[in-house]
Amino acid sequence: MAPTDELASDDAGKVSESTLSERDRRILDFERDWIGDAGAKDDAVRQEFGHTATRYYQVLNTVIDSTAAIVYDPMLVRRLQRVRETRARERTLLPPRGTEFSRLS
Repeated sequence: MAPTDELASDDAGKVSESTLSERDRRILDFERDWIGDAGAKDDAVRQEFGHTATRYYQVLNTVIDSTAAIVYDPMLVRRLQRVRETRARERTLLPPRGTEFSRLS
């Protein structure tokens, strides 16, 4: 599909709780069907949606918090939510850069 301006619209952060937009379905379908590494995914996101990976993930995180997304593909959405929660938990458990546990004792 050709890149679109859908991710850039002012209402990109607003997801209806009852129905998914075409853009939101495309994002979930893209996530479900993606096979490959992170670097290639960033390039594919830019090609498919015409936006940076950062903007794509901002929109994806909003989409997976919607009830409509869970209805559309519950297994995918719950998996994406678990991945997000695991990564957030790992970030909070890591020591700050440049510190060592040995200096604390």
